[in-house]
Amino acid sequence: MSTRKLLLRFAKPYPGLILLTILLGFSGALFNGISTALIVPVVLKIVGQEVDLSTAPPILKTMLSPFDNTPETYRIGVMAGAIIFTIILKNLATYASALASSSLTRKLTADMRETGLRLLLEIDIDYYAKTKVGDLINRLGGEIGRAASSIGSTVKIVILIITILVFVGLLLSISWQLTIAATFLLFLVTLVNQYAISRSKSFGKQLSEMSKAYSISVLETLNGIRLVKATGNQEREYQRIKKLIRDRELADFRSQVNSEAIAPVSEVMGITALLLIVLLSKTFFNEQVSSLSTVLLTYLLVLLRVLPLISQLNTIRSNFASTAASVDVTNEFLSLHDKPFMDKGKLPYTKLQKGVSFNSLCFAYPGHEKLVLKDVNLYLPRGTTLALVGGSGAGKSTLADLLPRFYDPIAGSITIDSTDLREFDVISLRKRMGIVSQDTFLFNDSVQNNIAYGRPEATENEILTAAKRANAYEFISKLPQGFDTFIGDRGVMLSGGQRQRLAIARALLQNPEILILDEATSALDTVSERLVQAALDDLSRDRTTLVIAHRLSTVQKANQIAVLEQGQVVEVGTHEELLQKGGYYSRLYSMQFTERPETDTKSNQSLLRISHEIRTQLNSMIGFIRLLLDDLVDDSQERHELIEDSYKSAWRILNIIDVFEDVINLQIKGQTLSISDQNQNVISNHYQTFNHISVEFRTSLNLILSSLRSLADNLVYTTEEQNGLITESYESAMYLLDNLEKFENSINV
Repeated sequence: MSTRKLLLRFAKPYPGLILLTILLGFSGALFNGISTALIVPVVLKIVGQEVDLSTAPPILKTMLSPFDNTPETYRIGVMAGAIIFTIILKNLATYASALASSSLTRKLTADMRETGLRLLLEIDIDYYAKTKVGDLINRLGGEIGRAASSIGSTVKIVILIITILVFVGLLLSISWQLTIAATFLLFLVTLVNQYAISRSKSFGKQLSEMSKAYSISVLETLNGIRLVKATGNQEREYQRIKKLIRDRELADFRSQVNSEAIAPVSEVMGITALLLIVLLSKTFFNEQVSSLSTVLLTYLLVLLRVLPLISQLNTIRSNFASTAASVDVTNEFLSLHDKPFMDKGKLPYTKLQKGVSFNSLCFAYPGHEKLVLKDVNLYLPRGTTLALVGGSGAGKSTLADLLPRFYDPIAGSITIDSTDLREFDVISLRKRMGIVSQDTFLFNDSVQNNIAYGRPEATENEILTAAKRANAYEFISKLPQGFDTFIGDRGVMLSGGQRQRLAIARALLQNPEILILDEATSALDTVSERLVQAALDDLSRDRTTLVIAHRLSTVQKANQIAVLEQGQVVEVGTHEELLQKGGYYSRLYSMQFTERPETDTKSNQSLLRISHEIRTQLNSMIGFIRLLLDDLVDDSQERHELIEDSYKSAWRILNIIDVFEDVINLQIKGQTLSISDQNQNVISNHYQTFNHISVEFRTSLNLILSSLRSLADNLVYTTEEQNGLITESYESAMYLLDNLEKFENSINV
């Protein structure tokens, strides 16, 4: 049933191709039958045997009648040529049918994958909260491929049945008695094979489940590789996934054992049936065996050609049964009836004139009864900032998710200039919104392409301007290939602050009317937070902005602050107004800002943290280089890995210095940073020392990077030169360590 649904749904554009495949298969079957029927009379004539056709069935006489008027001298040659010609036609038709069938399968696979991809892009976000990404990848890849092959098998079965029917018709015309007997015997063969086919279905279901579990496990492990390594669980994950691989391999082997047994069993039983038919022919035509030898031989030859077809049919049926589970999975995956789709609206969104209203909003996540938002009423005027604060689980992020219509409220509405969001075309609405969250997503692509993702048509100059406004240009210009540098999966090659600044540059380039900032600085260290906050201030200037923040210091300048508690708005006002009320906001503020450490101490701790990060990377690099210098490596591969690890450590140190230099440079240029006067004095006191050390670090690191890159790329051929570069790198690293100690001593004074 599922296969028929898929076939009817996706084969509609290809009726001509399906018909052509079947017609070619029928033609091949017809030419196959004709050539088979002609072989025995021709062979008998070639060996000099008399061919008596007086008792032959009409169909055999009809096939041989075109040769009656051919002179006896040339008759054998003409008949032999006719056989060869029909066999050529048969193979051409079979070849063309196979190509057409393969083309149909490929087109159906592509169509189903395109449909699945479109579905995944259009479906509501709630679907992803309930479905594992590894399962979706498995369905979009393996399961759809297996389901398409199942549809292809359906077409092959139709062609095989047509071919078998042609031969059965030929057999019936020769001897209906023997054909009835043969049908009964071959039915027993099929009955025995049915057991193997039912087992194939069971094995197919197992393989589908195991493929799903394997895809999910591998994807989750790779996505969480930092956690796996941090907890030392590499071996445990390896053994877990190894078991899935081995179990799937074993199930695949059992399935193959079952499938491969069908053909030999069919052959043995088919030959046994053939011998029984020969015995039956002697019983039926005992008195006429000599006169009917041509007919009997032709019958047996036709029957012999049928047996492999029946075996092939059983094999395809077995494959079909093994992919039945994939068909069910694919049919469920591509079904539109059980999935959430959002009404897109028809009104194109143009421009915000007045403001955004949240009117008596109530919301509960699909499948849950508990309300996350209860009767929320807020107004965000155009060009102003509304900050949402409150404890975890208060409903802040949920409210922000309703604005770009990731979800729709179950009661109440959100309106833009008195027009309900649900009336707007959702694509045009979202294109005028910018979202920067703490969980920044970046593609494994170049810096330039990541910034330009929201506006692919942007010019290089526009991208450059956005990067500068986001305080990202400084670190981008120091990357190996600048804006063309690939940043790894999810931007893993960058620090958290650098990733955030790229996300801000992306939002700046998109130039959104409405901006949503969802705790964009909550996961950053103090240094990175200042850079990101400065960029966010520039981004939100003169825009309609909805801000979510745990740190109240980042929202004090907001035009309005709304305090949420258990899904309800409990306070609304400016920072000063809410402090005067002495309510929930005042308590939150007191918890965050009372008993703060002295500014100097805090600043010194921040500088020491940076120093310790540099020291950690430096010690790792020195350890790697020391192993190379002492020649304590086992092979060239380990040596190459140590060189690469040393190179990465040097790059990380350079990135740490870049981040701190950015803060210093912004302070000197007078850009807005949340640094107190005392903190500025601390920075001024340490600036000259750090500036000197920074120059020394850059000079030494550039030398180390150049040397290690030459070694990693095998640009140095002699052992003496290689040892010289390693020694220079080690001495430079030790020099850096001495300078770092001087810097730490200056901080502690």
